[in-house]
Amino acid sequence: MAMLFLRAFTILVMCCCATIADSETMKYKDPKQPLRIRINDLMLRMTLEEKIGQMIQIDRKYATPDVMKDYFIGSLLSGGGSVPTQEASPETWINMVNEFQRGSLSTRLGIPMIYGIDAVHGNSNVFGATIFPHNVALGVTRDPELVKKIGAATALEVRATGINYAFAPCVAVCRDPRWGRCFESFSEDPNIVRAMTEMIPGIQGDLPSNGRKGIPFVGGPDKVAACAKHFVGDGGTTRGINENNTVTDFHSLLSVHMRPYYDAIRKGVSTIMVSYSSWNGVKMHENKDLITGFLKNKLNFRVKFVLLLLLFRFPFHYRDKVFTCFCSMLFQGFVISDFQGIDKITNPVHANYTYSIEQSVGAGIDMIMVGYNYFEFIDGLTSLVNNNVIPISRINDAVRRILRVKFTMGLFENPLSDLSMAKYLGDQNHRDLAREAVRKSLVLLKNGKSVDESTLPLPKKTSRILVAGSHADNIGNQCGGWTIEWHGKSGNITKGTTILSAIKETVDPATEVVYEENPTPEFMKANNFSYAIVVTGELPYSESSGDNENLTIPEPGPTTISDVCSSVKCVVVLITGRPVVIEPYLPEINALVAAWLPGTEGKGVTDVLFGDYGFTGTLARTWFKTVDQLPMNVESSGDNENLTIPEPGPTTISDVCSSVKCVVVLITGRPVVIEPYLPEINALVAAWLPGTEGKGVTDVLFGDYGFTGTLARTWFKTVDQLPMNVGDPHYDPLFPFGFGLTM
Repeated sequence: MAMLFLRAFTILVMCCCATIADSETMKYKDPKQPLRIRINDLMLRMTLEEKIGQMIQIDRKYATPDVMKDYFIGSLLSGGGSVPTQEASPETWINMVNEFQRGSLSTRLGIPMIYGIDAVHGNSNVFGATIFPHNVALGVTRDPELVKKIGAATALEVRATGINYAFAPCVAVCRDPRWGRCFESFSEDPNIVRAMTEMIPGIQGDLPSNGRKGIPFVGGPDKVAACAKHFVGDGGTTRGINENNTVTDFHSLLSVHMRPYYDAIRKGVSTIMVSYSSWNGVKMHENKDLITGFLKNKLNFRVKFVLLLLLFRFPFHYRDKVFTCFCSMLFQGFVISDFQGIDKITNPVHANYTYSIEQSVGAGIDMIMVGYNYFEFIDGLTSLVNNNVIPISRINDAVRRILRVKFTMGLFENPLSDLSMAKYLGDQNHRDLAREAVRKSLVLLKNGKSVDESTLPLPKKTSRILVAGSHADNIGNQCGGWTIEWHGKSGNITKGTTILSAIKETVDPATEVVYEENPTPEFMKANNFSYAIVVTGELPYSESSGDNENLTIPEPGPTTISDVCSSVKCVVVLITGRPVVIEPYLPEINALVAAWLPGTEGKGVTDVLFGDYGFTGTLARTWFKTVDQLPMNVESSGDNENLTIPEPGPTTISDVCSSVKCVVVLITGRPVVIEPYLPEINALVAAWLPGTEGKGVTDVLFGDYGFTGTLARTWFKTVDQLPMNVGDPHYDPLFPFGFGLTM
């Protein structure tokens, strides 16, 4: 019995010693260990399942703490409009993120997840955040330090919601304003875009003076990981069509579209997002030559070539330092796909998902923004690796890059978000900064109908003024796309100051301000105004596939609809596999239900028709009016070949400016057709998409600050001139690149 007890005691001691030894050798948990040692130690412990999990990013709507734990999910995101609750408080956001994070920390190795959000002009998905002007406006300022401050403020407001990764900045060089995402681009000039990459150290923090350039860097709990996007050529597609083909030679790709990425990498950007678009017919999500061959390896070749020429010019004891210096220029963060971007490698989308996984991961994409279908991705990639289609070395490269960013962010030491950061959401200092950015981004295009007749600055004290236009008292129109929702939304959708409110606060108390959104000629004749301010422009939009079939409902469907619905109150249940032409029949229909292809269980239709269950579905695709509009999709809702100001903007300009001295403040994400209205306009101000701080507009309108903005992109006369950029041989603009009046 004594011998049995001794053996048991010995085994117990050995187990305890083994546990202690194992704990002591977990070098990846020791922040004092070099980064390389921590990464290697952790990777040696990881199974294939755990590695593949790190390569996955899904939307929060499809995640739970158990999902994070059971599938080792490496990252979450909030897509446009994906929020915990409507108008959620920052504390609600933080608690949600921490709940998911606890799921990740409960895994065997406790690898924290990274959470991303499209903070493209402030933390713009979140109610109450400061919404900064879009990049199209910031490029106008040509003020990298201002942009850096905006990056820092954005990082704080992202941290205020518990999030640690911003899908920003967009470093696209927009070469055609018909592109629906042109407002996300700083300029058509790659040099301005390069300068504005200073937003990256604003978001992430300045690289240490002794730090290695090109290595991902995030400088503390008030900073977040940044993302340069969309690699590469997204702003150069044919006719500006979203997700289309960029047709250009390699030299032009490098000299125009690639240049900002050199600066982003040099400044320590943590991640790079791949574009939906193609280059010379090859989808970027499968372009191994550019992702691996150039971004990851070609730069490496250049380094080796330079070292070969220069290394032996240095004394022996300096050669290691020279080698370290040159190698530091490599991009060592991770490459991430766009949302379900790999699905679009095939046509139809998602037609062969295994092939899409093989091509995208094989091309060098490290983290896949799967969205929701993580089961299929895990099964597909696991099979590809086990069957030696994708080598384990490619998986290890991806995971090593992801872990490098996570370690650099300090996630292993501080994985949970701090509720004390909530105070920074909508911080007044940030709103003041946004106001500054607005006024610095305004471009005065005309000031008076003659050289001797200046309209601006406007007098604050007068008897009666008119404010008109669809954008004067509308925060949603003022902010544009990627605000609260993916495509933005008209209306007072978040906190801020409209231009109308700012005008009322700015003028003398004795000045009467009259607001009439769309005044008629009769209204104008019946009133006497000192002057009018018309605020109009484009409605919110963002970011193209479509169906070019006839898409009509086959007979006798149309006849039946007409015969029945013209005689009695009617509900039409439309069973179809796609949107079809329905607009001609809508006036006669009382209720219309899209049932798609419901299969055998028809009671699912009657369940909602008779009210046993409520309707919860929302359209997953755009429903067009006529096939002439096709292709038209929500992703490309901003693509516009005409670039005209939508009605009633032009009518409002004509009716007001033909009757009274007027200033037109044009809120738009890109140049639009304005030449026909110039003769009637006394003063014209390009306000771009100024965000929530409307007082930045009135600061310059009323002369408290001067106009300093100059055009960062060419303003065309007619769309027939497009694409037209500075330096082109056919350059004949309405307002040239760099134009901007002062007072």
